[in-house]
Amino acid sequence: MYVRDAKNRDEAWLLDHIEAMGLDDAAFRSRDYVIAVDQESNERVGFGRLRIHKTDPERCELTGIGVLEGWRGQGVGAHVIERLVDTAEIEGFDSVYTLTDEAEYLEQFGFERVPEADLPERLRERLSEKRETVSEDVVALELPVEAFSMADHLREAFKRASEGAGEEAEPEPEDAPEDFGIDPDEATYKYDTGG
Repeated sequence: MYVRDAKNRDEAWLLDHIEAMGLDDAAFRSRDYVIAVDQESNERVGFGRLRIHKTDPERCELTGIGVLEGWRGQGVGAHVIERLVDTAEIEGFDSVYTLTDEAEYLEQFGFERVPEADLPERLRERLSEKRETVSEDVVALELPVEAFSMADHLREAFKRASEGAGEEAEPEPEDAPEDFGIDPDEATYKYDTGG
């Protein structure tokens, strides 16, 4: 499993999954996204966006973070967020913001809630937009980039991630002769030794 920058060929896939998950796609640009990829199957399994607001000073927002259902609970989202925070730091940002209705998830990485009145103007506007389009429960969070932290169990889960492994899967039932239309009391077998 690894996280890479999105490529132009990822655009349709991103738009499909952003729409399916009901995520924010305002001012969509595929080059703003990173994508988590399963290296064994080459399947894209998660994504997120680093959106730069051209204000004075510029502000950085993490948005549009999603993980495909069968891959949740395995550290994929955590690694997408880590890559976005690292990119923000490389771009010269001291902190990142996010506007979300999943605050508890992000707080485990060091994000802290920001009162609406303390937000930069553009992010206050975005907060109002997201409350209208996503959920009334959307809150603002901020993280100084050097404060990002990830629990070891998320790093280990990401190394072993596989589809469906994060879910409580029921064991596959064993095949019985009846599943193949065979009556086990009446059947004879080609290699029956009569024993």
